[in-house]
Amino acid sequence: MRYYIADCHFFHRGLNEKMDKRGFADTDEMNEYMIRKWNQKVRPKDEVVILGDLSMEKGERTNEILRRLHGRLYLIEGNHDYYLKDSDFERERFVWIRPYAEMKDNRRTVVLCHYPVFCYHGQYRKDQEGNARTYMMYGHVHDSFDEVLVSRFVRETQAARRVNMYTKEEESIPCNMLNCFCMYSDYEPLSLDEWIENNQKRREKLACGAETP
Repeated sequence: MRYYIADCHFFHRGLNEKMDKRGFADTDEMNEYMIRKWNQKVRPKDEVVILGDLSMEKGERTNEILRRLHGRLYLIEGNHDYYLKDSDFERERFVWIRPYAEMKDNRRTVVLCHYPVFCYHGQYRKDQEGNARTYMMYGHVHDSFDEVLVSRFVRETQAARRVNMYTKEEESIPCNMLNCFCMYSDYEPLSLDEWIENNQKRREKLACGAETP
């Protein structure tokens, strides 16, 4: 099984107290909760793609967290993953570390980047039944107003119509952008299908008129 998650920010005290206001007493409590939620879901042979900003600590303390997390791990680099430059960091814990990737997941393509990509590769692709074939999975914006703007873009793009250059028929644009922010799943890595459902429900609430997530 493959799972995805973004913006765990292990050890990030300021984010716990201010930006995200996660509500933990301290980073030790936050770290332990995230590890427990992760390992309750992920088995040792499962795959987990981390969409950036895993840890705010240096190499060895980040290593300590990674040794406790289940799964075969893949990392999409985030803007706060400074530990990657630390010579003590154990890069071999990851199958690979990349700034961007495209993978297959149950006959669908997932475009993976820490930052939301609005015109992503495969955005218009559908299967013979008209279902989307490509999903853009990202992090970085957390539960901020930037995510409200991303959601508006998704909603307006899906409502738009364009002429298919091959069939010459007017059709909708799939535009499937999935924010894998860890707080949206209560810090639990989710599968592609779980993130699709998670984002759909959350954005339906936003579409009802709320200006903040």
